[in-house]
Amino acid sequence: MAKRGGFAGGMPGNMNNLMKQAQKMQKQMEETTQELKSKEITASAGGGAVEVTVSGEKEITKVKLAPEVVDPDDIEMLEDLIMAATNEALRQMEELSQASMAKITGGMGGLGGGFPF
Repeated sequence: MAKRGGFAGGMPGNMNNLMKQAQKMQKQMEETTQELKSKEITASAGGGAVEVTVSGEKEITKVKLAPEVVDPDDIEMLEDLIMAATNEALRQMEELSQASMAKITGGMGGLGGGFPF
């Protein structure tokens, strides 16, 4: 009687192809991650009164304030505008990052920081 289980029908070859594809995908993801690190996103708030630039490493690299937005009697508004511009720039960078990775993974979840296996 034949033993069941194992790799029937040439499965090891398919597994090798799968591993090669996974390695290729991992290399592409690493390259894309490096490319994203060199990108910058600038977002504004208050009709351009506040601009914040964020790097691909999600660090603030520049803050630009229009002179008219600097009102010593309304610091809270300036703080809100800086926060809004910063959050928008970070959101856009995250969106760019996810879109770039989705091109590689074909939209499969769980592969962003490495393989879950």
